[in-house]
Amino acid sequence: MEKKFTNREISWLHFNERVLQEAIDTNTPLIERARFLGIYSNNRDEFFRVRVATLRRLQKFEENQEDKESKAGATIEEITNIVNKQEKRFTTAYLRLVKDLQKNNIFILDEHSISEKQGEFVRAFFNENVRPYLFPIMTRSLKNLTSLKDDSFYLAVCLKKDRDEAEDYALVKVPIGEVSRFIELPFENNKYYLMLLDDVIRYCLDDVFSMFGYTSFSAYTIKFTRDSEIDIDNDVSKSFMEIMKESVKRRTKGEPVRFVYDEKIPENLLKVLVKKFSVTKRDNMRGGGRYHNMKDLMAFPSIGKKNLQYPPMPPLPHPDLASNKSILDVIREKDIMLHFPYQSFQHIIDLLREASIDPKVRAIKMTFYRAARDSKVMNALINASRNGKYVTVFMELQARFDEEANIYWTNRLQEEGVKIIQTIPGYKVHSKLILIRRRESNVNRYYANISTGNFNESTAKVYADDSLLTYNQDIAQEVNDVFHLFESKFITPTFKHLIVAPFRIRDFFMELLDKEIALAKKGERAWAILKLNSLVDKKVIRKLYEASQAGVRLKLIVRGICVIKPGIKGLSENIEAISIVDRFLEHSRVYIFGNGGDTKYFISSADWMQRNFDHRVEVVCPILDKNIQKELWDMTQIQLKDDVKARYLRPDLLNEYVGKDKNSKNRSQFQTYDYFKKLLSEK
Repeated sequence: MEKKFTNREISWLHFNERVLQEAIDTNTPLIERARFLGIYSNNRDEFFRVRVATLRRLQKFEENQEDKESKAGATIEEITNIVNKQEKRFTTAYLRLVKDLQKNNIFILDEHSISEKQGEFVRAFFNENVRPYLFPIMTRSLKNLTSLKDDSFYLAVCLKKDRDEAEDYALVKVPIGEVSRFIELPFENNKYYLMLLDDVIRYCLDDVFSMFGYTSFSAYTIKFTRDSEIDIDNDVSKSFMEIMKESVKRRTKGEPVRFVYDEKIPENLLKVLVKKFSVTKRDNMRGGGRYHNMKDLMAFPSIGKKNLQYPPMPPLPHPDLASNKSILDVIREKDIMLHFPYQSFQHIIDLLREASIDPKVRAIKMTFYRAARDSKVMNALINASRNGKYVTVFMELQARFDEEANIYWTNRLQEEGVKIIQTIPGYKVHSKLILIRRRESNVNRYYANISTGNFNESTAKVYADDSLLTYNQDIAQEVNDVFHLFESKFITPTFKHLIVAPFRIRDFFMELLDKEIALAKKGERAWAILKLNSLVDKKVIRKLYEASQAGVRLKLIVRGICVIKPGIKGLSENIEAISIVDRFLEHSRVYIFGNGGDTKYFISSADWMQRNFDHRVEVVCPILDKNIQKELWDMTQIQLKDDVKARYLRPDLLNEYVGKDKNSKNRSQFQTYDYFKKLLSEK
């Protein structure tokens, strides 16, 4: 019998293939296609930095065991084959994109194709905006290149003098971040002209090196990816903050796991770099095109006709939250659920602002996993502290690739008198919680916000999440118990309403599935709808298979990794699974169980993965308000009918569009926006 589970790394590559499909699809607006290419590239880089790096470690361990074949090595080989095929599709998509941009009067020029007048602009731009950030490294003087960053890319430059046949080599970091990757040249003859920053530098290499007598210059893009997993020291003499700071620094010296370079690079220069990088044959070396680090396409300029981008979909206000009305007053009357990005995240900032100046509010508590760079949420908490409120924050220092930002915010908040709860070594706090304590009639009353996504105003414009605001004291007081859990060195409170990991989320969902199985065996209607980002945990998947075999109808909406195999006779024929990749990133987790007619609704920050069940603090919250239940039901039904951006996850139809042979056009994200627009108009 075939394997019951898809390899999780391969499933992730299937997900990134869906992102690539959006970049290839000519129905996607042209500039959005460019941005999807950037998202694909960014995803792939992180995949190598984390997942492939982990497999490499495992491969080394397995190869050191006698008489054991390396399963990790076989997986790495399969990954390499898939990525190479995807890279060819990526390159084809990029070349097609460039041609289609030209048809729309947008031209990407290189250093050989600009006019004399454009050259004058480029050189002036370079000297004013780029040159101050260039600090070339001469390779002959270096023992190794471990100081180079893996989230950057470099130009490897060949330098020659007229009377000297010997070549010198230099590395120039392309200063993305300080300067945009795409430089807009003057608009001429109704045409837009762009030039990549690396080509601007190529054009001006003589300004950098000619003073040293060099007369010949050629530059080739290189990029390498390091193992970015953090090894956390257990030195008890250091604070966890110190340990994390040191661990983040060590990340910059992680072993290389991937090295890509311009295939036209001279062989001598390549040999020098391979030696300096300590790259071995085991590392994923790949010659490619002229340009790398194409994640920068995510920031492709908004130029040209309006139809080259998605139509505007400004976030809508919630019908019950008027700008001149107290949010706390509204929540006291009824539960409210915000649905981002269809509805405005500004309501969360307004809630915190109101709480920060309300004389009856005594305390505010929040968890943070990823905050915006210039976070208005953080500023609201700082203002609350300045207004005399007791503000407590659990800042997760172990949020991958956001460690430095979270260390910064920890220090900033502490300076303003905010109490910071220490990170729990070995566990990540992934739950998204706000708790407001207010003194009402000489009694402490609690207001809670439980969200599926981060309190981040930047990602809330793109990530589709659900966020519950409630005055229900049974739930809100248990949110307070979660914070006590953080502060009490993991003495477990008793939860009657919230379901909290790492204590019993897996068991809870398996019990709900057991109820559906029992109903199915009695011949009664049994079903569940599960919407999540990743489905990996094998224990709960076995229970899903058992439910399918018992006759439970299961409908899954899984954006990313999905190792279950739906639609297989005798195993999972009652499981249907789709994935939706579109304008917004599907990020909410919604779980609906038939429960014999008494339908149960839940939202959570937790995917069905072992790490979420066993190694993170997560919260599953029941949704009790009938109107909000209807909203969640309507949203999931809209998604299940999607035949424009939904793909099958069945092994025999993997990543095929659901509506490939249909005339109907149900695009769920656009229909969801219209749904909330209609609710607003009816208010």
